[in-house]
Amino acid sequence: MNEEQVHIDGIVFEKKVSCRELEEINIRLAKRISHDYCDRMPTFLVVLNGAFMFAADLLRRIEVECEVFFVKLSSYQGMESTKRVETLLGLPDDLENRDIVIIEDIVDSGFTMGELRRMLKEKSVNSIEICSLMYKPDCFKGDFSVKYIGKSIGEEFIVGYGLDLNSKGRNLAEIYQMKNDKTKE
Repeated sequence: MNEEQVHIDGIVFEKKVSCRELEEINIRLAKRISHDYCDRMPTFLVVLNGAFMFAADLLRRIEVECEVFFVKLSSYQGMESTKRVETLLGLPDDLENRDIVIIEDIVDSGFTMGELRRMLKEKSVNSIEICSLMYKPDCFKGDFSVKYIGKSIGEEFIVGYGLDLNSKGRNLAEIYQMKNDKTKE
């Protein structure tokens, strides 16, 4: 589906990121990660549900031996953050001394990633890096960096390619932003 606009729950969204740009992002990030981990084996931790499409496309392009695990955290209800992170599918038990790369769909305030990083440090991992498809630098309040960024955007609300509004819109092949969003770039 390559529409210029989509409607979800009565809200109109306009195309923001095309399939072609998503493919270019995945190729660029996979090359960089593969280069950075050429002498060690990364353990990818995919944050569900939003990162599943991004992770699948990205991981198919990773050129080094790796491990892949999944975690499911929740801090959003609709379009708003609850400021409370719930663990729905927890971390694997044995992560000690592993080089972790978290694959996330979007980092905005950094609250969820900060909590996940805290949980990982308790597991005595060797290193933690974050790979995020989308990043909202104007919203970010974390005390850590996001090493691998697919695309920086403003404060607009987006859906598609795994990102959702009340679990809808994840299946869209492209990314759309809310039409008439006052934060629109």
